[in-house]
Amino acid sequence: MKEQVINFQLNDEPVNVYSDPSLSLLKLLRNRFNLLGTKEGCGRGDCGVCTVLLDGRAVNSCLIPAGKVQGRNVCTIEGISSKSTAKAARFHPIQQAFVEKGAVQCGFCTPGMIMSAFALLQENPSPSKEEVREAISGNLCRCSGYKQIEEAVLEAAKVMICQKEHPGFK
Repeated sequence: MKEQVINFQLNDEPVNVYSDPSLSLLKLLRNRFNLLGTKEGCGRGDCGVCTVLLDGRAVNSCLIPAGKVQGRNVCTIEGISSKSTAKAARFHPIQQAFVEKGAVQCGFCTPGMIMSAFALLQENPSPSKEEVREAISGNLCRCSGYKQIEEAVLEAAKVMICQKEHPGFK
């Protein structure tokens, strides 16, 4: 198919790129923007490792044609740190909690898990364990098991609430 200009917000920055509109968003992010945190797993939307946020919702970027992001907002794992409320934070609280709770093993699924967790916490700042399980149910992990991941998301929720209530809290 013929390439066309696609204009969208990428990690809160306006971008324009010439691309085949049928190219997957995953390939566009990795090959044109060198955003390698978004991984390719199954390529069928079954594993969740390619999860990004599209207008704030967690989606499998392998299933989204690049042309469908025209005028929309895409956030990748690389864009999460800029969304931290702690001014000097190096990691977003979700990323920090994943490290502290041992929810990172091989790391392959981690960006997709974090993106799903981020979307959940934007919508529901104080989720139950069951809501966390539901939010990450589309993300497969073969290394850490899900207990540490669930604990990390719940810990991040607490930290994010404290940061909102007490600016400067780390």
